[in-house]
Amino acid sequence: MTKIENEAQYEWAVERVEKLLPLINEDTPETDPNYIELVLLSNLVADYSEEHYAVGEPSLIDVLKLRMYELGLSQAALAKKLGVSPSRICDYLSGKSEHTLKVGRRISKELNIDPAIVLGV
Repeated sequence: MTKIENEAQYEWAVERVEKLLPLINEDTPETDPNYIELVLLSNLVADYSEEHYAVGEPSLIDVLKLRMYELGLSQAALAKKLGVSPSRICDYLSGKSEHTLKVGRRISKELNIDPAIVLGV
């Protein structure tokens, strides 16, 4: 098998990897048949997972909500921190409005969010 072609093959390969894992430890030689099979199947599973189950980049809305949760910030507190109105924060979080470059800089600096996420690149 050089590539996992469908979900049934993927499920079989994941199950086989799970059975092989307990048989391998740091002392297992790379020439061991179980080790070789584990490496090959793991690579195939990883390739299929990346192609079919890849998680995209987080949106600014998702990151803002997470950061608000992490910092215990309400929308009003976030508005104050960024120097905008609470209704503007509501618009940002609902996707009704996009921030200005000036507010984007504050979001990045005050909330320690990667500028690439803030700019959507």
